[in-house]
Amino acid sequence: MRLNKQDSLWAMNYFIEYFSQYERIDQYMKDQKLEQLKDVPVSLPGMEDETDFFDNFDISPEDMEFKIVEPQTEIFDRYLNKVSSHTNMTSIPGKNFKFFVVEKNTDKIVGFVRLGSPTINNRPRNLFLGRPLNTTDLKEMGRFNQSVIMGFVIVPTQPFGYNYLGGKLLAGMCTTHEIRERLNKKYNINICMFETTSLYGSSKSASQYDGMKPLLRFKGLTDSNFAPLIHGDQFKEIKDWFEKRNDNQPLVPADASSRKLKMQTKMISTIKESLRKEDEHLYQKFSKFINSIKDLTEQKRVYFSDYGFSNVKEYLTGETETLNKGDNYHKFEFDNVVQWWKKLATKRYSKLKNENKIRKELEVWTKDANIQIIR
Repeated sequence: MRLNKQDSLWAMNYFIEYFSQYERIDQYMKDQKLEQLKDVPVSLPGMEDETDFFDNFDISPEDMEFKIVEPQTEIFDRYLNKVSSHTNMTSIPGKNFKFFVVEKNTDKIVGFVRLGSPTINNRPRNLFLGRPLNTTDLKEMGRFNQSVIMGFVIVPTQPFGYNYLGGKLLAGMCTTHEIRERLNKKYNINICMFETTSLYGSSKSASQYDGMKPLLRFKGLTDSNFAPLIHGDQFKEIKDWFEKRNDNQPLVPADASSRKLKMQTKMISTIKESLRKEDEHLYQKFSKFINSIKDLTEQKRVYFSDYGFSNVKEYLTGETETLNKGDNYHKFEFDNVVQWWKKLATKRYSKLKNENKIRKELEVWTKDANIQIIR
């Protein structure tokens, strides 16, 4: 696919104009979120989904108990959309395990978790294993797919997250043997490692997952070498524009994975190649701009959990067929994780209470939302 100079210039300016409005990742995410909410219907008073969210902030963490609830996908996605700043995916290939964490006394939701098949390329994992995965080795890939799960959504309702360190509770739940065993039963697998990444990475010095040893351990930063996505009506406009110039053919196959990312990557590469042949100065200008906006998809902080097993590396690389329980194995039991969280959350809650800083108003995304916390 080739563009003439006029079309190349128009497409280049389209990308530059769109992304020049963002200086930080939180600005970009908030704008995409509000775009997503344009078509969300308004609920009747008293019938809002958020009436199921935890809202009794007079309760001390010491008096709370929790359970795991697996809702219907449509309900999970709709409820999560009220809380998460992400434009959340609904159709997901591979493993897909979604659950609410519910506080038993109030029967209210304190957070959302979605676990799924891990990404193949992960620099900190490569360092942990001593080498990249051999994707051509069916035995090695089979072992990996049967043994590793990734946390894509770990989002507390707010202000439960703020008042009680809710993010740590949810992340801790992901590392429990109860969740591991549910996954094993659902998919007939043998999970021994959990991975997740922070929302922020290289631009922040801390994450909600810090201070969670031995449940979670920081392992390094991801590589980051792709531009953020255009969303909403603007993406449809530029996609239709490109397809019209591609003999009305789709830019990528309809069944391609990560289709939107691949379409935008194709657009960018087409602009670059066309500019390279038409105007070297414009080619260099556009290439420099695309490299600069990659900072919006900054490197993320990566965290691992071994569920208390002592030989996960050896098991994943095929050096052994047996997982061994380590000294910390019992700390990953559900009740022990809750007790670990209660100590941290009680300290946090007491401090906020003494300073009269307990937040009590539910924070949910609406078309007119002015939420500052990105989660």
